[in-house]
Amino acid sequence: MNIVVCMKQTPDTEAKIVLNSDASGINPDGVKFVMNPYDEYAVEQAIKLKEKFGGETVVVTLGPKRVIEAMRTALAMGIDKGVHIEDPALENADAWGAAKALAAVVKGLNADLILGGKQAIDGDMAAVMASVAEFLDLPQIYNVSSMEMAADGKKATVSRRIEGGEEVYDVTLPAVMTCEKGLNEPRYASLPGIMKAKKKEIKEMNLAATGLSAADIKSKVKINKYLPLEERKAGKVIEGEPEDAAAKLAKLLREEAKVI
Repeated sequence: MNIVVCMKQTPDTEAKIVLNSDASGINPDGVKFVMNPYDEYAVEQAIKLKEKFGGETVVVTLGPKRVIEAMRTALAMGIDKGVHIEDPALENADAWGAAKALAAVVKGLNADLILGGKQAIDGDMAAVMASVAEFLDLPQIYNVSSMEMAADGKKATVSRRIEGGEEVYDVTLPAVMTCEKGLNEPRYASLPGIMKAKKKEIKEMNLAATGLSAADIKSKVKINKYLPLEERKAGKVIEGEPEDAAAKLAKLLREEAKVI
């Protein structure tokens, strides 16, 4: 079974994010970047399936040179090799453009299953993998929380959590799926795995090598500006006897907070 994982590098959830001077994006100086947390579940699932069915696993990502660090993490966990797409035309690509570039690479990898995280924690759009599936004309299932593969590796039964219940699907491969927390428990990279990862292949590609041009991935959505969240105002402490304090609280909720 050949499995491709589409991975993104994102800022660490604990990183302090500062906008750049024109508020068109974040200032990357001093920011720690890591593998998108939801993509860790996709990487783990790919490795587990390979351990059971054999085949090859490939991690594909796009971005500047720094994304290779996250790719090496996936390789250290057990992914076999990687494909890195770097091109100036992709620097400000929207989800549609990024997906088109990813799909162009995946199309040539003869994948039985294409996995990704359910969303990236920076943009939170959850749009790239759906677009990849559309470009490849493959069935797609989002937010997979459990997966049972048929003995022949050609079909799968998967479930996804929805509000108030669960949906169960039978799907014939190849297919695109995104992975949710609870699907598995991502492993830590072992020391031998880290050492092996240094020797594993990461193929470098530019946009032309995918068969696409800058015009092919021209963004359909432009983000004009990022706005920071308003700082939370200091809370108020209401003192006095319980009955008086309750009356004051009700008045504040009605007249200031306007929630009652």
